[in-house]
Amino acid sequence: MLAVIDYGAGNLRSVLHALNYLGVGDIRVVRGPRDLREVDKIILPGVGAFGAGMQKLHEQDLVQPIKDAVFAGKPYLGICLGMQFLFESSDEMGNYAGLGLLPGHVTRFAPLPGLKIPHMGWNQLELQRPSTLLKGAEAGYAYFVHSYYCVPAERADVVATVDYGGAFAAVVQRNHIYGVQFHPEKSQQMGLRILANFLEVAA
Repeated sequence: MLAVIDYGAGNLRSVLHALNYLGVGDIRVVRGPRDLREVDKIILPGVGAFGAGMQKLHEQDLVQPIKDAVFAGKPYLGICLGMQFLFESSDEMGNYAGLGLLPGHVTRFAPLPGLKIPHMGWNQLELQRPSTLLKGAEAGYAYFVHSYYCVPAERADVVATVDYGGAFAAVVQRNHIYGVQFHPEKSQQMGLRILANFLEVAA
């Protein structure tokens, strides 16, 4: 059973629509720790501010159960803010702790001439190392909407980058932990391929 975490993120419906399009029938929308029982893979979509999102996860008593599930070997895919949650901290509107499943932090794009923030639109992925998550989508274009980006402490965790005022991590992976900074549910066929790849490796 696939768990899709619901903490009030605006893109939940779009993610569920993409999964339904792929024919995924066994989906549990998770709003509390009991809902995580008996699931075998997790997708955490997200939009909005890091601190507010982590606060909602704490209020729903989901932080430790998510970590416990990942430590138990259940595959995790974080989408946009869900990828940022993987890291130890973010400096968005303060300093907030994340799930700490990957070493590193989240920070805002530096203001540069001609660089619009938020980063919004289509960008091509630059593969840094092979990953089953990107099988068939290694050089595809993905749709981004974000003002903050992840800075992994371990280079080996970076699967693909995108150049926006400099290269930043667009896809990360460590063992069964995956994260994508873009929105696969809005990235047309390439995004659907990535979701299908995650479901395949998580099967």
